Amino acid sequence: MKITLEKANDQVGVVKIEGRIDSSNNSKFKNEFTQFLGDFKNFVFDCSEMEFIDSSGLGAILSCLKSVTKAKGDLYIASLQSKPRMLFEITRAYKIFDVYDNVDAAVTSFE
Repeated sequence: MKITLEKANDQVGVVKIEGRIDSSNNSKFKNEFTQFLGDFKNFVFDCSEMEFIDSSGLGAILSCLKSVTKAKGDLYIASLQSKPRMLFEITRAYKIFDVYDNVDAAVTSFE
């Protein structure tokens, strides 16, 4: 798993997630994301390179949402691939997150 932060604009950071988020690395994911919280108020998780996520990975993303919400920001999900999208559908996580087809649509929705 690898995550990187890019600036979309002054208000939105795009967090690109590559690889897998599962029980072996969900704590690392949360810790790395926490370092980004001072940089932006709002975030888009670019999941175009995320191959797999399990329930503990989803829990990590929920934890990130909680942290962002506490800081009066928001977190959107973009570009889910088929396997991760299946978990979002089965768990109905799409009712908790705003999910967009692509990063540009997610970033634009903050305006």
